[in-house]
Amino acid sequence: MGSAVLVAVAGALFTAVHIASSNLARPAIVARAGEPAFLGLHSLVAASLVGFLSYAYYVAEPGEPLWEVGDGLWAVASVVTAFASVLLIGSLVKNPAAIPPAELPDAPPPALGVYTITRHPMMWAIALWAASHILTYPSWPQVYLSVSIATLALVGSAFQDAKKRRSLPVFWPEWQARTSFWPFQALATGRARWGGWRPIPLLVAAAFWLGASWVHIPLGNWPAGIWRWM
Repeated sequence: MGSAVLVAVAGALFTAVHIASSNLARPAIVARAGEPAFLGLHSLVAASLVGFLSYAYYVAEPGEPLWEVGDGLWAVASVVTAFASVLLIGSLVKNPAAIPPAELPDAPPPALGVYTITRHPMMWAIALWAASHILTYPSWPQVYLSVSIATLALVGSAFQDAKKRRSLPVFWPEWQARTSFWPFQALATGRARWGGWRPIPLLVAAAFWLGASWVHIPLGNWPAGIWRWM
């Protein structure tokens, strides 16, 4: 079995190279070779690094747990992943970051639903899901894997804000003024108002959370979420 250090190295490479290529090297590569060439090269490098990270994690020896995991931590992780599921599914509904610039209105609408919590709900969902896995599976390989994923999600979000400010110099600064990077900050400071929640995304999020928790049982005989107590 391999060492957890290999997971740390693979995770650091995965995170650093992805951030550097997507945000720092992209303009130069696109200017020289064009957008299709960049996307092809980026996809190839990303797939290779994902493969390296997956292999390193697969062969790593977990070792002794870093702390004891009882029902209390499982309950916390279950609540965190349920909240992350709401953020993830909600991010698929009218996300300004996913709308082509030509189709955006002149001014951003009021923040509604998950966007009252953060303007990066999908990335925070990924980070929170990673954190919950550290809580319930406290091994060094899991810590290195989860930290690399969470770092990529949140640092990538910060870079996205910078890119959007350049490409949408009117829309995005106004959207930033109505929302927040950190969860609940805009609500706490009065820049956003709680509301705009739709029942269907919430029901889908609940179904997603239940399904994602249940699949741990057939994949690893490791009940998660409410299935731990059923």
